[in-house]
Amino acid sequence: MKEQIEQFLEHIQREKGYSQNTLAAYQNDLSQFAAYLEGRVSVWGQVGQATIIDYILSMKADQEYASSTVARKVAAIKSFFHFLASRGQIHDDPTATLDSPKVHKRLPRAISAEDIDLLLAEPAREQSPKALRDRALLELLYATGLRVSELVSLNVDDISLASATVRVTHPKTKRERLVPMHERAIEPMQEYLERGRSPLLRDPEERAVFVNHRGQRLTRQGLWLIVKHYVHEVGIRGEVTPHTLRHTFAAHLLERKADLEYVQELLGHANISTTQVYTHLADEKSAGPRVD
Repeated sequence: MKEQIEQFLEHIQREKGYSQNTLAAYQNDLSQFAAYLEGRVSVWGQVGQATIIDYILSMKADQEYASSTVARKVAAIKSFFHFLASRGQIHDDPTATLDSPKVHKRLPRAISAEDIDLLLAEPAREQSPKALRDRALLELLYATGLRVSELVSLNVDDISLASATVRVTHPKTKRERLVPMHERAIEPMQEYLERGRSPLLRDPEERAVFVNHRGQRLTRQGLWLIVKHYVHEVGIRGEVTPHTLRHTFAAHLLERKADLEYVQELLGHANISTTQVYTHLADEKSAGPRVD
C-alpha cells in the first residue's frame, strides 16, 4: 500500500509542483491513514466509505484534531483516492460522495449498557493468560475512557490498584494526568497483573502493562483486533472499535448526569467543546455515526 502513496506523491510533485513542505504534509497524512488501516485491509480497493468515516471520527474524538486539521487530512485522502480511481487501481472511489466540510457534524458511536455487559463478560469465560489480559484491557477501556494510544502506552508503574488510579500521558502534548479507575476494573486488572501478564512475557525487563503473544507491547492494531474478536463473538451489530468504548464511557457518564467539566477532565480534553459532542450521545444510546 505504501507503493501507491509514493506513486501519488511523485504524481502531484510532477503535475502540480507542490513545495517540499506540502508534499511532506501529504505524505504524513496518508501514512497516518495507512497505519490506521493496518489489520483492517490489505489493499486500497478494500477501503470503504464507512472505514474512512470511522477514521475521521477517531481523529476528532480520540486524537482531538482541530476541524481545520481534519479537513486537510480528509482532502489528502480524497485526492489520493481520486488518483487511484483515475489510474484504474481501484474500481470505485469511496470518497466520491464524502463531504469533508460536514465532518464536524458526525457523532461518534456509543453502544448500549446491555451490549457493554455482554462484551466485557465474554473474555471472563476463560482463565488463560490471554483471556485475563483481554478482560483487563476491555474493563480498563470502559472504566477509564482512555485513548487507545494512552492504553497501549501504559507501563506497570502507571497502574495503582491501591489508589484505583491510572497515570496517563497525552499522546500529543505529553501532559500527564491521573484518571480514577472504576471499581469494576480493579479485580480484572489485579488478576491479569498477578496471573496473566508473566506467562505472556519473554523479557522480564518489559514494562508495558499489556503485551501480545510475543511478549512485546500491544499495538493499536493488536488492540483493534482483540476488540473486533469479542464484538464478533457476542454478536454486537455494527462496527465497534476501541474508540467506541471511550465514546461509550463518556456517553454513559452523561446519561447518569455527570458534570460535563468532570467528564472533560477524565477524557483529557483540552477544550470542553470536544466533550460536548457526547451530550448528544446520551440521548442516542445505540445510534451509529451520522453520515448526513
